[in-house]
Amino acid sequence: MNEQSMAWYHPPAELPRLQVPPDAAVHIRRGRVDDVPRLYELINYYAARGDMLPRAMDHLYHRVREFHVAEAGGEVVGCAALKIIWRDLAEVISMVVHPDFQGRSLGRQLVESLVQEACSLGIANVCTLTLQPGFFSRLGFREIPKTYLHHKIWQDCDICFKKDRCDEIPMIREC
Repeated sequence: MNEQSMAWYHPPAELPRLQVPPDAAVHIRRGRVDDVPRLYELINYYAARGDMLPRAMDHLYHRVREFHVAEAGGEVVGCAALKIIWRDLAEVISMVVHPDFQGRSLGRQLVESLVQEACSLGIANVCTLTLQPGFFSRLGFREIPKTYLHHKIWQDCDICFKKDRCDEIPMIREC
């Protein structure tokens, strides 16, 4: 991020408090425009900790149709998005689960719902760049050299603020 964009980016200082108990039933659904403020809070809380890339509010509004959310008692408690990169490649991005709801396989459900969507669209491969390779390897993803994702690099990595010091691990799964 450059200085000008940093002026517009104010990550949440603390994790959003939930009104729903941690044992509430959860279902996965498509993202909606009214989910964006909570998506922003969740994603950027983890980004501020260095666990993932930040997302600006306008980016989330523009891409809300790419998101699947985990909802409990009317509150968003997790999310992940499917970004189509090329005719044969899509990417799982912005996958988070509120700590109160971790350990319930919500991350797995979110990723699997995105992989199913990619397969139904006829996309052969789903990739991710992650700091959590163990999680994704349990879901059938395998590590690959970043150069295998040339369309991803061409579109995103060359303009990313982490470009020259990227610590994310590229992984891929076939449909």
